[in-house]
Order: sequence, then C-alpha cells, then structure tokens
Amino acid sequence: MKKMKIFEPAMCCETGLCGVGVNPELLRISTVLNTLKSNGIAVHRYNLNNAPMEFVNDKVVNAYINAHGPEGLPVVTVDDEIVITGRYPANEEFTSLLNLPEGMLAEQRRPVKAKVIRKKSGGCGCKGGCC
Repeated sequence: MKKMKIFEPAMCCETGLCGVGVNPELLRISTVLNTLKSNGIAVHRYNLNNAPMEFVNDKVVNAYINAHGPEGLPVVTVDDEIVITGRYPANEEFTSLLNLPEGMLAEQRRPVKAKVIRKKSGGCGCKGGCC
C-alpha cells in the first residue's frame, strides 16, 4: 500500500477546524481523511505548528521548505516523493495517487426536503394579508 503524508502550514490546531471561520477546504480534507481511515487507509497529516520535527526529519520536505519557505505548503508526498505542492489533492487525486477504487471518495449528496410553512391568514403573512 502506498504511504501518503500531508505537510501543512502552521495552524491553531491539528486540523485547522477551530475558531469561528472554518475553511471549507480544510473541512473537505478532514472528511476525506476520515473516510479513508474508516476504510483502513492511513494518511499521515502533519501541521508545522504541532509537529515541527516531522518537517525537519523528512529530508525531501525539509529541502522543499528551505527552497520555497512555509508559503509553499501544503506539501503532499507519496512514498517519500513530493507529488503536490501549494494545495491539497482533489478527491480524484487521492483516488489515483493511492490506487483506490473509483468513486470511493465521490461526493454523496442527499436530497434536502424543504419544509413549507403555510399561514392561515392569506397572502404573504403581513397584517391584513397584503404588504
């Protein structure tokens, strides 16, 4: 099985999903990694703030950061080779890079049923039935 690692910029917590403004891309990545984990596929994720020694000990990532600085993060490696820099993999890239079955990470959307509220007083609900 291929070994993927994601080296991320410094964030306030391990996933970056804290605070009032949640980055949708970080939410997507956390969801993808949880889905992979539930299917027995481990992807290691390192945050520069929480795991700085992982960046130092990985010679390939260390050389990349020395050349490009932390602004070039995130960096994604597969089997200790850099495969993506400056962004996270798309779901299809996770699938191809890790040799996963097609559709494993396809977005699953459930239809949302809207609840219709009807008022007994005619019109739009304004006093007297008209605006």
